[in-house]
Amino acid sequence: MTFAPTTPTTVNDLAWLGEHAASRLPRDLQLTADGPLVATIDAEVARLRTLAAGAPGSLAVRDLPSARNEGTDAAPLDELARAGAEAYALRTRGEHLELIGAGDRGLLYGFYAVTLGLTGATGGEWRIHAPAQSIRMLDHWDNMSVHPVMGQVERGYAGGSLFFDNGELREDLTRVEHYARLLASIGINRVALNNVNVHALEATLLTTRLPQVERLAEIFRAQGISVLLSVSFNAPIVLGGLETSDPLDAEVQDWWSAAADAVYARIPDFGGFVVKADSEGQPGPFACGRDHADGANLLARALAPHRGEVFWRAFVYDHHQDWRDRSTDRARAAHDHFSPLDGRFDDNVIVQVKHGPLDFQTREAVSPVIGAMPRTRLAVELQVTQEYTGQQKHVCYLAPWWSENLSFPFGPEGSPTVAQIVAGTTERPGGVVAVSNVGADEFWTGHPLAQANLFALGRLAWGPGLAPERILEEWIEASFGADPLVGEVLNELMAHSWQLYESYTAPLGVGFMVRPGHHYGPDVDGYEYTPWGTYHFADRDGIGVDRTVATGTGFIGLYPEPWASLYESLETCPDELLLFFHHVPYTHRLHSGKTVIQHIYDSRADGYERVLALRPRWEQLDGRVPAALHERVTTLLQEQERSAEEWRDQLRAYFFRASGIADETGRRIW
Repeated sequence: MTFAPTTPTTVNDLAWLGEHAASRLPRDLQLTADGPLVATIDAEVARLRTLAAGAPGSLAVRDLPSARNEGTDAAPLDELARAGAEAYALRTRGEHLELIGAGDRGLLYGFYAVTLGLTGATGGEWRIHAPAQSIRMLDHWDNMSVHPVMGQVERGYAGGSLFFDNGELREDLTRVEHYARLLASIGINRVALNNVNVHALEATLLTTRLPQVERLAEIFRAQGISVLLSVSFNAPIVLGGLETSDPLDAEVQDWWSAAADAVYARIPDFGGFVVKADSEGQPGPFACGRDHADGANLLARALAPHRGEVFWRAFVYDHHQDWRDRSTDRARAAHDHFSPLDGRFDDNVIVQVKHGPLDFQTREAVSPVIGAMPRTRLAVELQVTQEYTGQQKHVCYLAPWWSENLSFPFGPEGSPTVAQIVAGTTERPGGVVAVSNVGADEFWTGHPLAQANLFALGRLAWGPGLAPERILEEWIEASFGADPLVGEVLNELMAHSWQLYESYTAPLGVGFMVRPGHHYGPDVDGYEYTPWGTYHFADRDGIGVDRTVATGTGFIGLYPEPWASLYESLETCPDELLLFFHHVPYTHRLHSGKTVIQHIYDSRADGYERVLALRPRWEQLDGRVPAALHERVTTLLQEQERSAEEWRDQLRAYFFRASGIADETGRRIW
């Protein structure tokens, strides 16, 4: 039983690192290595041995110096050394596996690869495994106490915080130990502990509550993970009693340097700061007449003596926009603010850019900021927590969406992809950052099947070219074993669930249409006359946002060719992004042959019917998966049916009333 724990400290609390992992670990294990993470491997072997006897065969685990001393061929060892300290080499010869870690983390990652069944047959040849992204980080949006509006975990759909309770660090951190193990097993190497919206209590993690951060850092360090803090740009005022937070003020600079020194005195491997500034009410350098390079560099210089880094979010826009003003385009905001600053950020600043220009919508274009800052270290930000993709109440496997974004080339065929751009260079690396979907829920992610998104995030950060279908199979096998019916049913439920979710929610890339505030369920006009800049502009004649250069906001012109021309033309703009880029009549005919209005009618109705097919398939697994897990998923599939029906009926009714055009199939519209 891999998932449903009876208490928060049982071994079954370990998701894909339960009994199936134990059964894969060869019975004969020889460990010849030195370093701080070797103790972690020893402890993990002992834990797994309590779950299952293990597989036939043997596993030899060595570090690089030991392998050289034992006379392993120099060529693969030299290649492994060049691949970096997080890399590992594997060789299989029958039932005998050999693992060599280039460094401590590489040794640990290789060990977990064996337990997850990710080795692959090598035919006796060494195979080097190295991460494509140097930075593989999760951002937690945890509050120390329950926020009156957003709860304990902002945009969290899996219960309370793993870390905090009643305003302080939890006394029992056993689940945090389990969580650190889960993250290391999928290659995560950094974790930011608290909400990017830093409230007064959370701000004290930098100062008076720093010992709590130190305790968490000890736990994550044992799995090769460094911790970071989200900090308030106004910390010198809030915590230090200064009158300003001006980045060019000497007292402000001294305050940040002293704060950084104090952190590193207690946590030598502290990762650095995450900052949301001048965004949605969070303070920033604009109030001082400075720009974001000034603000980021202030913190970077305080951290630089300790090799710390600043993750400065590019999610900056006017959230007091006049809805009457169609020339102001929220999608442009990050590009307008940050692209002119390219080359001005210090080397230890990573600008963290959301994968799309709006806000983690079910479908939106790739952010042009990623291709516009070649002299800046970048990280692409994904959202594992399902804010706009069903909130872990709907099945929505997001790896196909992330894969599509990571493989997007900025320019003609052969141009660097998003994944290649953010990877940066050895000297100036970037990477992948994502908002965590984990909480204190017994199934970690609320919806047990949402665990696949956390797993896939780690796998794609390690290897952006991995096929989402294969990653899903890996997760199923790691979590449930080799039952063919379980694999078949879960593939049917999950493989195309992102596209299914899209089919009954906001159409053709227009985005939002959700209830303001909590963002769950349909409300077509919920944001239409608000200051948030998230509009669809539906009227009696048509729908969509004109972002063309010819007649709209000019946003399309921020892309390089061939994308600028492809998106500008109605003849070549992809259907799935049509309403993101264009305002068109309801009678506009898609490449599919349908009109826009008929596509809305058909896809909402058809999507609901497809949702109804999920639960009967899931029922076939009753008795083949843990009972508590089966019950939880059944309940959530019922909610998905209810919600999909509401989406279907509201959108079909709204657009019939707006357009006056009937559904040509004659299906009922309310």
